[in-house]
Amino acid sequence: MKKYPIEAIRNVALVGHSGSGKTTLVEALLFASGAIDRLGKVDDGTSACDYDPDEIKRKISINTAVAPCEWSGKKVNLLDTPGYPDFVGDVIGALRVCEGALIVLDAVGGVEVGTETGWDHSTSRGMARAFFVNKMERENADFYRVLEQLRSSFGRNVVPVQLPIGAQDSFAGIVDLVAMKAYTWKDGKVAEADIPGDMQSQVDEYRAELVEAAAGTDDALMEKFFENETLSPEEMAQGLEAGIKDGSIVPVLCGSGARQIGVTTLLDFLATAIPSPAVIEAEGKSPNGESEKRRFDGLFSALVFKTMADPYVGKLTYFRVYSGTLKSDSTVYNSTKGREERIGQIYFLRGKQQEATTEVGAGDIAAVAKLAETGTGDTLCDKSKPIIYPPIEFPAPVYSLAIRAKTKADEDKLGPALAKLADEDPTFRTSREQATNQTLISGLGDTHLDIITDRLKRKFGVEVEVGTPKVPYRETITMTAEAQGRHKKQTGGRGQFGDCWVRLEPLERGGGYEFVDQIVGGAIPRQWIPSVDKGIQEAMSRGILAGYPVVDVRATVYDGSFHTVDSSDMAFQLAGILAFQAAAQKAGPVLLEPVLAVEVVVPEEFMGDVISDFNSKRGRILGMEQIGGGRQRIKATVPQSEMLRYAIDLRSIARGRGTFKAEFSHYEEVPAHIAQQIIEQAKKAKEE
Repeated sequence: MKKYPIEAIRNVALVGHSGSGKTTLVEALLFASGAIDRLGKVDDGTSACDYDPDEIKRKISINTAVAPCEWSGKKVNLLDTPGYPDFVGDVIGALRVCEGALIVLDAVGGVEVGTETGWDHSTSRGMARAFFVNKMERENADFYRVLEQLRSSFGRNVVPVQLPIGAQDSFAGIVDLVAMKAYTWKDGKVAEADIPGDMQSQVDEYRAELVEAAAGTDDALMEKFFENETLSPEEMAQGLEAGIKDGSIVPVLCGSGARQIGVTTLLDFLATAIPSPAVIEAEGKSPNGESEKRRFDGLFSALVFKTMADPYVGKLTYFRVYSGTLKSDSTVYNSTKGREERIGQIYFLRGKQQEATTEVGAGDIAAVAKLAETGTGDTLCDKSKPIIYPPIEFPAPVYSLAIRAKTKADEDKLGPALAKLADEDPTFRTSREQATNQTLISGLGDTHLDIITDRLKRKFGVEVEVGTPKVPYRETITMTAEAQGRHKKQTGGRGQFGDCWVRLEPLERGGGYEFVDQIVGGAIPRQWIPSVDKGIQEAMSRGILAGYPVVDVRATVYDGSFHTVDSSDMAFQLAGILAFQAAAQKAGPVLLEPVLAVEVVVPEEFMGDVISDFNSKRGRILGMEQIGGGRQRIKATVPQSEMLRYAIDLRSIARGRGTFKAEFSHYEEVPAHIAQQIIEQAKKAKEE
C-alpha cells in the first residue's frame, strides 16, 4: 500500500448493536474497493475482520479489527468494532483514534442498545457521525420507520442523504439526494438509473429537508437558499461537509452489506464527507503538566489504542500517529512510562494480514511487534520534545468470578497467563482477595470472562475452574466480657504454663484492633505480654462464629500468673487464645458483611424496577437525580453478597440500557436469620 499524505487519510470506526452487520459491511467495502479479492462470510469464519478463534466460534466480533482500503485517491482506515456490550472497551479505544463514527443499524431492529452506546461515546468525543441503515434486504426491513426512531432518539438534525429503492426482497439500490441520481446494483456491480416515478414526491420532500439543513451551516449558503430556494450539488456537498464536521448534521445512508448494495456510494461518502486528520490539532501535556498542542507536521507523536497477543509475532501494539513520521528500526520515547522503546518492523494491518512498511506518517494507523514497556493508552513520541496525550478512559470491571487452576502444573502457569491477558485487555483485571484466599478475575460481563477462560486454555494451556467469589465477611462483639485463659501441661520434664485474664470491649465500626497492657506488680513478666497479644490476634483470625476474622475489638490483659520454669512464649500465646475464645463467646458475637456504595444510571422508565430490585436485595436508596437525556442516577448502599451477579441482573432489568459502578463502603451487622444460614454453611464446609 502506497504512502498517503494526511489530507488523503480517513479514519472511521464502525459502531453499533451486535448483529447489525458491521463486519459483513466492512467485508463488502474491502471487496468493492479491491482490498480483498474474495468475499468472506462471518458465518463461515472466513471474514477478514473476525479471525480470532473465539470470534469464529461465537460468530461475534470481540476485538477491534483495522481494515484499510483505497478509494478515489484516499486511504480509508475502517475500524470494525464489537457490538456486544462486554467488549465496549474496544469501541472506546477505536473511537479515540478516529475522526468519524459510522453507526450501523439493522433495518429491522432499528435503534437498539448498541446504537445508543455508539451515539453516546461518539458524541462525547465531539466527532463526525453518520448512520448506515444496513440489512435493507431483510424481511420487515423499513427504512422510514428506522429514520423516525433515529430522529425521536437523537434529534431532528438526523437527515437522510439517501433513500432506498424498494425494500426487503425488492431492495435494489438508492437515490442520492445530493446528486439527485439513482443507483442500482446487480451482483455487486453498480449502474446509474432513473429515479423511480413513484418515489418522486418522497425524493422531493427529503431533498428539500437536506437543502435546508445544508444551507443552515453557512450564512452565504443560507443567503443563496433564500434567493434561489435551492442549492447546487456542489454547494450542498460543501454545507453537508461543514455540518457533519461540526455535528449540526448527522446524515443517514442505507444499503445491504450482504448483497453489496449501497457499498460504493458509502465509500464515496466516507472518502469525501468524513474530515481528514489534518483538521484535528492533537492536545496533550508536557511532562511538567503544561497544556500543549501538536500539529501533524510537528515532531513524531502517537497514541497506543490497542494491544493484542499475536500467535506469530508475539505482542502486537496498535497505534495512531498524530504528528511526524515513525520509521521501522528506530528508537522512540514512551512519555507515559518515561522509558525508551526500540521500534522493529512496522506493519499496516488488514484484519490478521500484516503488510510490512518502512514508515507510517501522521494521521495513519499501524502496528508494531514486541514493545517491552508500552501498553494501551501510552504515548510514544520524540524524546527531544515529549508530549503525553490523555489516557483512554476504559470502563471499570463490574463482574467478578473466583478462579483456580485444575492442577499444580496449571497453577504455576496461571499467574503469568492472567497478567498477559490483563496487559492485552484494559477492561480485564485480576486480583488476589486476601480475606477469602481466592484469585479473582473481573470484567464487563459473563461472556467477557467466558472468553478469558477459553483463552487461558487455548493460548496458554491453562485449565481452570471458576465460581462465585466468596464474600469477605467479618465477625465482631457487641458487649464487654472477661475470661481467663489458662494453659497448663505437664508431660515429664519441663512443662508448659501460661495464665492470663483478658477483657474484651467492642470498638466503633472501623476501629480495628487495640491491645492494652494493664498488668501491675509483675503478675505476668514483661517479655510474655506480647505473647498474649500474639495469641489473641491468632484467635481473632480464626473467628468466633463462622471462621471469619474478628474486627473492632479492644483486648485488655489485666491479670495472670506464671511459673518460673514452665512459662514460655508459646505457653502465653496459647493462654491468650484460650482467654479470647472464652471471653468472645460471652461478648455477644455477631457477623458483619461488606456493604457497597452503588450508583446506577438507567432510562427513567426502568427506575421503578431498579429501586424494587434494590429493595429485594436489602438495599437502602440514598437518592435519585435526573441527569438529562431521559436518564436517572440512583444512589444506594447494598450488601456485597446481593451484588455478585448485578451486572447480569441490571442488563435484564434495563434491557441493556443501564450502567453501574460499585465500591466498598463499610461493614454492618448481618440480619440474624441470614447470619444463621452463613454460620451453618461455614460449619458444613469445615466438616467436609
